[in-house]
Amino acid sequence: MTATAPTDTPLDHGFRMPPETAPQERMLMAWPCRRELWRSELEAARRDYAEVANAIAAFEPVTMVVPNGAAAAEARAMLAGGVDLVDLPLDDSWMRDNGPIFALDAAGRRAGVHFRFNAWGEKFVGWDRDEAAGGVLAKQYGDVAFEAPIVLEGGSLLIDEQGRLVTTEQCLLAPNRNPELDRSAIENALRSYLGVTDVVWLGRGLADDRDTDGHVDGIATFTDAGQLLLQSRPAGDPDHETMAENRERALVAGLEVVSFPPLAYGEVAGTSVPNAYLNLTLCNGGAIVPLAGGSATESDEEALERIAAAFPGREVVGVPGLVIAYGGGGPHCITQQVPLRTATQ
Repeated sequence: MTATAPTDTPLDHGFRMPPETAPQERMLMAWPCRRELWRSELEAARRDYAEVANAIAAFEPVTMVVPNGAAAAEARAMLAGGVDLVDLPLDDSWMRDNGPIFALDAAGRRAGVHFRFNAWGEKFVGWDRDEAAGGVLAKQYGDVAFEAPIVLEGGSLLIDEQGRLVTTEQCLLAPNRNPELDRSAIENALRSYLGVTDVVWLGRGLADDRDTDGHVDGIATFTDAGQLLLQSRPAGDPDHETMAENRERALVAGLEVVSFPPLAYGEVAGTSVPNAYLNLTLCNGGAIVPLAGGSATESDEEALERIAAAFPGREVVGVPGLVIAYGGGGPHCITQQVPLRTATQ
């Protein structure tokens, strides 16, 4: 069935979004295709997306959405055998944000929840194909699919095992997403469509977050132990006060916070871009972490050591991060997990 009525939500049927640390069936990704975004770096972006996909495929299956036959042929030549291809029209390649979010019920069924998508507040021209692709994938990988009536990107939220959702005011309260909704209405929608128990509001994301209006996945991630790894910055840094306030908010909300200082910068196509190490993606037994390389080697090493300590049960794998950061994100932004069903259907 497909549920669309406002009174017929995933929560009504007992569905709740599991944390990213839960077992996964596969990972969804999309092939880079927006030339006006990547410009001279489009081919490099495709190589780095392939490297992320291949790293994940060592732990679990990956599905790469490709927009046409030519893209499929190029992708197939660069991708490992554990990556399969799905042909769907696309505008862009940020599956975390336009892709479906999946939830599970007590019987083990999986729901695909398809939120509206408007290219991060209409920052790019053309998003209808991305929005439609999310709906197709929700039905393809969900036993049931729900259409959510609000604009929401997956990179704007994190959730723990207790159902506590962490987000930022900068993004979810931005007038370019859901101007008709106040904080209370947005919280109600998150509870209804993702089954969350509480909403923890941080303030803002990184100052150098160019396009997403402060997505939380650029500054935080939950560990298997339920701790919130949270970006911190030294005194005098443009993000120092913002990150300190985020920490205080998280602590007041009852979260266990582990500060994470490393943040590297590099140059791509004449542009300085931040390599946010916490924009990592988790897969079964693995953590895929973006690296800056070059002169940031010492920072990369520190980040990998800290992440390995935070995820002792996972293999930590570094992948190239700067080109994807130039496009506006990291491994978390370009992936969307499909959780494993908890019972046999």
